[in-house]
Amino acid sequence: MIRLSQPHLGREEIEAVSDVLRSGIIASGPVVRRFEEEFAAYVGVRHGIAVANGTVALHAALLGAGVEPGDRVVTTPFTFIATANAILHAGAVPVFSDIDPVTYNMCPNALRATLQRLADAGTPAKVVMPVHLFGLPCDMSAIRATAAEFGALIIEDAAQAHGAAYNGRRAGSFGIAGTFSFYATKNLATGEGGMVVTDSDEVAERVRRLVNHGRVGRYEHDVLGYNYRMTDIAAAIGLVQLRKLEQLNLRRRMNADRLSRALAGVPALTLPVEPEGHYHVYHQYTIRHPRRDALAEALRERGIDSAVIYPVALHQQPLYEKLGYGNERLPAAEEAARQVLSVPVHPSLSDEDVQAVADALREAALALA
Repeated sequence: MIRLSQPHLGREEIEAVSDVLRSGIIASGPVVRRFEEEFAAYVGVRHGIAVANGTVALHAALLGAGVEPGDRVVTTPFTFIATANAILHAGAVPVFSDIDPVTYNMCPNALRATLQRLADAGTPAKVVMPVHLFGLPCDMSAIRATAAEFGALIIEDAAQAHGAAYNGRRAGSFGIAGTFSFYATKNLATGEGGMVVTDSDEVAERVRRLVNHGRVGRYEHDVLGYNYRMTDIAAAIGLVQLRKLEQLNLRRRMNADRLSRALAGVPALTLPVEPEGHYHVYHQYTIRHPRRDALAEALRERGIDSAVIYPVALHQQPLYEKLGYGNERLPAAEEAARQVLSVPVHPSLSDEDVQAVADALREAALALA
C-alpha cells in the first residue's frame, strides 16, 4: 500500500534529539529559542513563539491579538475543526464564510458579504481567520483589503502551509499573527508542536506570557496563562526539518506536477490549481470526483491509500449543530466535503510510487466515467 502520508525523518533528526537528551535540558530551553528565531526569520517576521501544538497556537494568537468573549471571528467552514474550536476556546463567536470552490480557500467575495452582514447587525468582526488549505495560500491581497475596509484584524491559520507564498511573501506574514502546526503529517513535522509568528512586539509579548502561565518573572504571574510550551526535544527535530523544508517542498511540487500532467483530461476528475502569484507546497494533493467514495475504494483495491479531508463542513459537525449553526447553508463548502479526495504526494514517494498513484487514479476514474 502506498501511504497517504509519511514523516520524512532521518539520522539528522535522531542525532539532534540525542544531543538534547545528552544535554540534560529536555523541557523548553535554548533549542526552543533557536527554533523560534530561525522559523520567524524563515517566515519573514520578527517574532516566533513555539508552542505545544497548532491548536494552542491559534488560541494563543487570538488572545494575544486582544480577542475577547463575544467577539466575532470570521473563518472558513472547510478546514480541520481546531480552527473553529480555538475561537470557542477564546470565548469568541465563530462566523463561517463560504469558500472558493476552485481553491477551497476563503472566498473574498463571500467574505465581503459576511463582514457586511455582521456590520449591519451591529456585531462587526474583530478578526478574519483565513486558512491556507492543503498548502495553497489564500488570495491575501483581496482578503487584507476587505478586512481593512471593515476594521478587522487578520490571523492566518497556516497549519498546512509551511513555505507557501503569495506574491513572493510567505504564508503567516500577512496578518497581526500567523500560526503553524508541526503535527506528524505536516510539511515540517516534530510529532506535535506549533508556532505563533508576528511582527508585533505587543502581540509577541502577550503570547509569550500566555503560553508560560502568564509569567513575567520567576514565580511572578500577572495574567491567567497556560502551559503551552514546546520542549527542546521537539524543537531539535524542528530545526533539522526547517533546514530540509525547501528541498522537501520542492519534492512535493515535483510529485504534484507529475500527477497533474498524467491526469490532465481525465473525465470527471478535477485537479488542484495553483493560481498566478501563489506558491503551493502541496501538504495534500486533493482532487474532486462526483463518485468520490467509489473512487477511494477503487484506489484501495489498487494499493493506493487516500483520505477524505474533510468529509463534513464545520457548520454541519454535531458540535456546531448543537451550537445553532445547523441551519446555515454554505454550498461551496458542503459540495467540496462531498467530493474531495486526497491522494499521496509526500516527499518520501519514489518516482515509481508517483507513477503508480497516477496510473491507479487514471484507471479508476476512467472505469467510473
